[in-house]
Amino acid sequence: MIEIKNLNYSEGKKQILKNINIKIPKNKFVGIIGANGAGKSTLLKCIYGINDYIDGRIELDGILLDKIKRKERAKLMSVLSQEERALFDYTVEQIVEMGRYPYKKFYEAYDTKDKEIVFEILKKVGLEKYKEKEFNSLSGGEKQRVLIARALVQETPYLILDEPTNHLDIGYQLHLLHFIKNLNKTVIAVLHDLNITAMYCDYIFVMKNGEIYSQGEPEKILTKELLREVFNVEAQIIKNQETGKIQILYTNSHYHIDGVGTDHYHDDNFTGIHSHN
Repeated sequence: MIEIKNLNYSEGKKQILKNINIKIPKNKFVGIIGANGAGKSTLLKCIYGINDYIDGRIELDGILLDKIKRKERAKLMSVLSQEERALFDYTVEQIVEMGRYPYKKFYEAYDTKDKEIVFEILKKVGLEKYKEKEFNSLSGGEKQRVLIARALVQETPYLILDEPTNHLDIGYQLHLLHFIKNLNKTVIAVLHDLNITAMYCDYIFVMKNGEIYSQGEPEKILTKELLREVFNVEAQIIKNQETGKIQILYTNSHYHIDGVGTDHYHDDNFTGIHSHN
């Protein structure tokens, strides 16, 4: 279990995270949602140790995160971050093999077992025929699948994903999230698509202005009121008869053409673009 206690984080004079207190249960698919700038990616960076200068405690299975050496941490926690979506002058197979580095000694070559694990994961993400291709030659969606594969071959109990469905078409989004959900891992994912969040997450944390605004099971907390307060949208919430999951039907957003803001609503539930001039 990951437990975060009294976490605060600032960049310069700007406080990004404010008094975060959460427990992330083991072997659950946990989503983090919120509007742009709410602090979602910053929270993930604190969890996987990129943001060092924090105020508060982060414990991984009861051990302070900063007491775990980075290579040992890499055996416990694999990460797909937004910053890793740069260009690499390597083949697909070479990049995915990098996920095996926590288990190798300095300058130790990848062995048959490593290559078997890499090939099996490439098959799972539909890229086994691409293993000799240069990473730079791939499309955005293909690159994303390569980086997900690299995180998966690390074989860690915790998997942290920052916008894992970015650049993927809907078929690959559903395929990969279904696959990941059934890995029996603790998955922590920042997601933007709320319907996908409702489909795959066992538990979600909703962030607003650097704080935890709400938390719980998707069907209990993804309400019309929450969507209005957090995302400034109007929506209907229905239950999908096939999946048993809730589904969000957006009706309209409420915003202004004259910069008044999005922090108020009309008695007659009017939504849409309008002016108060």
